[in-house]
Amino acid sequence: MYDLVIRGGTVYDGTGSAPFKADIAVKDGLIAEIGEIAGTGKEEIDAAGQIVTPGFVDVHTHYDGQVTWDPYLQPSTFHGVTTAVMGNCGVGFAPCRPDRHDWLIGLMEGVEDIPGTALVEGIKWNWESFPEYMDAVDASPLALDVGLQVPHGALRAYVMGERGARLEPATPEDTAEMARLVKEALEAGALGFSTSRTEKHRDKHGAHTPTYKAERDELHGIAKAMGESGKGVLQLIADFRDVDEEFAMLRGMVEISGRPMSMTIEQDDRYPDTWKNVLRNIEEAAEAGLPVKGQVPPRPTGVLLGLSSSLNPFLMHQTFREIWGAPLEKQVEALRDPAFRARLLAEEPDYPAGEIVTMLCTAYHKMYELGDPPNYEPSPEDSVGAMAERDGKPPREVLLDLMLKRDGHALLYFPLMNYTGGSLDDVYKMMTHKHTAFGLGDGGAHVGILCDASFPTTILTHWGRDRTRGPKLPLEWLINRQTQANAELVGLLDRGVLAPGMKADINVIDFDRLKLRAPEIVYDLPAGGKRLIQKAEGYTATIISGTLAFKNGEPTGALVGKLLRGARPRPQGAQIGAAAD
Repeated sequence: MYDLVIRGGTVYDGTGSAPFKADIAVKDGLIAEIGEIAGTGKEEIDAAGQIVTPGFVDVHTHYDGQVTWDPYLQPSTFHGVTTAVMGNCGVGFAPCRPDRHDWLIGLMEGVEDIPGTALVEGIKWNWESFPEYMDAVDASPLALDVGLQVPHGALRAYVMGERGARLEPATPEDTAEMARLVKEALEAGALGFSTSRTEKHRDKHGAHTPTYKAERDELHGIAKAMGESGKGVLQLIADFRDVDEEFAMLRGMVEISGRPMSMTIEQDDRYPDTWKNVLRNIEEAAEAGLPVKGQVPPRPTGVLLGLSSSLNPFLMHQTFREIWGAPLEKQVEALRDPAFRARLLAEEPDYPAGEIVTMLCTAYHKMYELGDPPNYEPSPEDSVGAMAERDGKPPREVLLDLMLKRDGHALLYFPLMNYTGGSLDDVYKMMTHKHTAFGLGDGGAHVGILCDASFPTTILTHWGRDRTRGPKLPLEWLINRQTQANAELVGLLDRGVLAPGMKADINVIDFDRLKLRAPEIVYDLPAGGKRLIQKAEGYTATIISGTLAFKNGEPTGALVGKLLRGARPRPQGAQIGAAAD
C-alpha cells in the first residue's frame, strides 16, 4: 500500500530526458517507484492524457512579509510552484532593530511595491536577528517549502543605522560585523545572501536602497565570510552602467567565496547592449571555472496600467489628479463626462525628465490591450500607437477608451523590459544561453503593477506549445530549467527530479487545457490591501512531500510545507536516471 499513486501520465522527469508513460508511487513523502505500479495507493490520481512533472522551483520571490501570514503564497501556487526562495535583491525584514520597523517597511514598499499598510498589519515582528526570523517562518503554517536569503539592505541598516541608509561607506568594523551576521545566518540555514546595485530600487520617499553604492571592501568582506562558512549562494541585481568594472568587482565575490552567484539580466530599450555585455562577462567567468549565471525572465517585465492598478498613463495630468483616489465608479463617471474628458485630453502634463514614468505614460507603441488569456508577445500592429494611427485618433483618446472598458476594470499591458522590436527574440537568446537560469517572477512584489509570478505557466504554454512569432523550445528542456536546474542553482539537490528516493513534489497538468487567465485586482492583503493575482487552468494536482496540496490550482488545506534550513544533498540511494530508463 502506497500513500499515493499517480497513474498513466506522460512523465517529464525533470532531467531533460524524453518523456515516457508511467505510474508514480509515493510513500512517506518520497517517490518510491516509477513504472507499472501493481500496488494500490491510499489515494490515486488518474493522469491519463496529462503530463506529470516535478514541482516547480521559483528562485526569485519576495514573499518575505507575506510568508508570515499567508501559508499558500498565492499567486505562485496557482502555477505549480512547490518551492519558493525569497530574500532576493537585497530587501527583506531581518535583521531589524525594533525602532527600524517602519523604515524597513518603507524600503520594501518603495522597492517592491508592497502596500505598507498591509505590511504594518500583517507582520508581527516576533524577531530581531535573522535566525529569529527563520524561527518565526519555521513556526508559521506553510503549504509549500520556502528558503530564505539574507538581504543586504536590512543587514546594512541593522549594523550601520542611518549611516547605512545615507549610503556612507562601511568602516572595517561595519564590514566585520556584517560578515559575522551573514555567517550566523548561514549557520542557521539561510540559503544565501542578496544585494542590489540598481537605481530603480528606492524606498517610498525616493531614496536609493542602502546597498546601492556598497564598496568593494564591504562586498568582498561579506564574500570572505561566506567562503569561510562554505555555505550559501549569492544573488544580486545591478545596473551595470560600466559593465566591465562593475562585473569585475562582483566576480571578485565569487573568486573570494567560491560560492555560486546569479544576477538579473533584462533587456532595456534605454541601454540596448547592456544585457549582451553582462552575458559576455558571465561567459568569461564561467570559462574560468567560476559558478556564475544570469537570471532571466521568460517574457517581458510587463507593467499593467489602468484605473484599478497603481499606475495609468494619465497620472501626471493635473486634471486626472482631481479624481485620483476617488472610488472607481466615480472616476469612470468623470472620464465619461464630455467636458471633463475634453479638458483631460487637451492637457499637456509636465513629465519628469529621464524617468521611467515618462516612458510608461507616452510610449504608445509599447502599450497594448490586455486580453483574456493575455498575449505576452503582442504584435506591434496591435499597439495603442498603431490603433490610433489606423483610426485617425490621438493616442490618448484611444488609451482612455480602452481604460474605460469593463466599467474601468480593464488593464493595459506595457512590456517595459525584454520586448525588442516587438518580439521576444532577445528573450529567446537569453533563455537558451548556456549560463542562464529562469527567474525574476517576483512573486509577492510589485503587487499593484506587475503579476509575473505566473512565469511557470508562460514557460510551458508560450514557449512549449503556442508561440507563433518565432521558434518554440522542447517541453522537456523547459521543464528541466524550472525544476532540476533551478533546484541545483540554490543547492536543493533533493528535489526537481522524478526518480525513486527523491522528494515527492509533483505536478499533474492537463497540458492541452493549460492556459493563463487575465490578471485581476483583489483586495485580500491585510488591512484590505490591493494586489494583482493571476490564475491558470489546467493544474489538476500539485503534490508537496507526497501530499495533495493543491487541486485544480486551489488549496486543499494541507499544510505540509517546511522552512528549508540550508542546502539539501542528493538523497542517499536516489536513482537519478532510472525514471528516464
